[in-house]
Amino acid sequence: MKQLTGILLILMSMLISAQEKKHSDQELKQKLDSIKAEGNLLFAHENASWHSGDLIGQNKSVAGSVGTYLTYKAHDTIKTVFLNRDQSLVLAEYSFKNNQKTPVKESFRERKLNVTESGINNVRNTIIPQLSDPRYEVGAPEGFTLNVIILPMNENYKVYLIPGTSQNGLIPFGNDYLFITDKKGAILSHQKFHSRLIPAFTQMENGATITKATHSHLRTSPFISATDICTFKLYAPLTKMEEFSVYSPALGTYMTYNYKKDSLEKTKKP
Repeated sequence: MKQLTGILLILMSMLISAQEKKHSDQELKQKLDSIKAEGNLLFAHENASWHSGDLIGQNKSVAGSVGTYLTYKAHDTIKTVFLNRDQSLVLAEYSFKNNQKTPVKESFRERKLNVTESGINNVRNTIIPQLSDPRYEVGAPEGFTLNVIILPMNENYKVYLIPGTSQNGLIPFGNDYLFITDKKGAILSHQKFHSRLIPAFTQMENGATITKATHSHLRTSPFISATDICTFKLYAPLTKMEEFSVYSPALGTYMTYNYKKDSLEKTKKP
């Protein structure tokens, strides 16, 4: 037993050492630039989904026939399409550029799904039933939802789950996941970025406004996440906050993102 305990301690030490690997300033900048780009891509998808949802809800002639929606990137455009109830036809299509709230194009011509849409829809329909498996620990507290963002990745797909809420006065960090699937939707790997939901409240009990938010990551998630950036960009414009920070115990540093500047930098303190 003592020998086994010693082996386990050595393995844990090796794991922690690997997680705390030092990065040069150049390596860290490249990593943060990559995370920021992914966060902006996630935001572009959710921004289109949010505003398309509002628009379709106002279109009484179509809204009653809608079953689900898909959002994806096509060249320099983010498209959200709404499908009929049996998911065989596209009923409405909204196209967005540069993260604008108003689409550059709308179409209500019924058509069949294209190859990209069919692939994303098949993955969505295949992965959702798998998420009830207890090993993935997927769930949302009362008052919160999980929104699905699916990104094609070569022959596979990235499936992100990020929290959403209609509650005022908070930014719902945490409770976010990434699944990698094959082209049929079978899960190849999964990652949970935070151990729980981390609501960042934007006002104190005395009514004072909070202008900055900070939370800490587990050693197993040493970097700020793309989901952090996406969530902040969605909710921060509804608050007085312009930036937030993540402290990484594994790296011994803060990483601060400012949504107005779209800047992500290593900082000594938030």
